[in-house]
Amino acid sequence: MITHTHYANLPTYLTKDNSTVRELLHPTSSATRNQSLAEAIVKAGDATLLHCHLVTEEIYHITQGQGLMRLGETTFKVVLGDSIVIAPGTPHNIANTGNTPLKILCASSPAYSHDDTILLPR
Repeated sequence: MITHTHYANLPTYLTKDNSTVRELLHPTSSATRNQSLAEAIVKAGDATLLHCHLVTEEIYHITQGQGLMRLGETTFKVVLGDSIVIAPGTPHNIANTGNTPLKILCASSPAYSHDDTILLPR
């Protein structure tokens, strides 16, 4: 099983929440068993859809850009270097408020699954 990946060789895809994601490590394609690591990209002026995950805990780490993070009933600014914990069941989304792509390193445990992503009304 793969224990090392090369960024340039990893494809991107669109998630249910409308972000472009590159799975860096995921149980379906690497030696990880209980978690995943991905890069999410939100284009300037775009936002992800409000959603939650029923069983997955996520950690977002901002690696480029700036935005507004909605976490439950709270909305706050995020910038390069900020980290956010998203508990299972917590409604969340992020909007890119800058002029460059907003890049987020996303750690998920258990691993990210489309089936665990529930879109919510705004």
